[in-house]
Amino acid sequence: MEIPMKHRILPLILCFLLLMCTFAAACGSSSDDTDETTTVSSDSEGGDATADSDSENTTDNSDITTDDISGENATNDSSSGISDETGNSTDDDSNATSATVRIGALKGPTTMGISPMIVSEPAVTSSNSYEATMVTAADELMTLVLQEEVDIALLPANVAATLYNKTDGEITVIDINTLGVLYVVTGDDSVTSLEDLAGRTIYLTGKGTTPDYALQYVLSQAGILDEVTLEYKSESSEVAALLASDSTLIGLLPQPYVTVALANNEDLSIALSLDEEWTNVSTDGSRLVTGVTIVRNSFLEEYPDAVAQFLTDHAACAALAAEDPDQIAEYVVELGIIEKEAVAKKAVPYCSISYYDGEEMKEMLSGYLQVLYDLNTSAVGGSMPGDDFYYIP
Repeated sequence: MEIPMKHRILPLILCFLLLMCTFAAACGSSSDDTDETTTVSSDSEGGDATADSDSENTTDNSDITTDDISGENATNDSSSGISDETGNSTDDDSNATSATVRIGALKGPTTMGISPMIVSEPAVTSSNSYEATMVTAADELMTLVLQEEVDIALLPANVAATLYNKTDGEITVIDINTLGVLYVVTGDDSVTSLEDLAGRTIYLTGKGTTPDYALQYVLSQAGILDEVTLEYKSESSEVAALLASDSTLIGLLPQPYVTVALANNEDLSIALSLDEEWTNVSTDGSRLVTGVTIVRNSFLEEYPDAVAQFLTDHAACAALAAEDPDQIAEYVVELGIIEKEAVAKKAVPYCSISYYDGEEMKEMLSGYLQVLYDLNTSAVGGSMPGDDFYYIP
């Protein structure tokens, strides 16, 4: 039975509010200010990385506005966080094959996806020792990689390609951890397929960004790109406001702006998922990829077993997220990603935590990057990554 939209709004807006940190970075956003950084360790004492939480576990949905989004997403303009300085190095008599792996991730679904192996009492145990640094901007994470302060990083897909070019191929992508979330929203019930968009105007934000390129790709594949007018606005909140004021319009929005628009006009609905449409029109096995995991090649060469163990652990984390989202919700609260456990339990299932590696990863990701490259070479750092970009064990 389909869950009524009004009951899905809260978990979606909370989850994808977090996803926007990753998504905005993939669209080319950057920060000139200090970003929030949180460091946790799989060997830390319980409680050091736990956020404060209120006893109240309910949230009122009645006043959802784009102001709420801008406030929540303004983390790049503040400096705050927690630090756990408990050492995570191994004892002298520990297994000689173990390694300490420093992980960098963006606050949101990417960190949620590795939470079972970095909390104080990991559900996914490992011969590796993990130390994770959680940041809010992709450019900060790139800096950590370039300065060799992290060994493995979870980055937006196009940022990973850019980093590969920037370092002359000194990083390798080892898995996909998050897929995309973009939706065509309208109150026009006649829009049920891509073909129904012919002759229409679509409002969207970010000309020359990955959402724009993704939409152009699916429209082109459907043979109607020349029949659709793309009207660009400065911000997603502006598109959401347009749709809320006139439900006959058609817009392309990321979460959580989709839920804001739906909450402000009950005549609106999700007509199409761009991720699903990409899959339907793609002939090369590519997917609309948001997040990937990369490793510094020097670390991979020195500690290949540790990287292999990370992949095993990461896959186990993703499986746990699918099988027991309530457990992940507890970890999300401990890490300070979401404050209230009751809310986290509702949010986790909608956070698109994924795991793909090997040839499947290469097929999904290379096709996606090729689409971006064909539309604008700078979107992937100027040139397509070579085969050595993809880790195929």
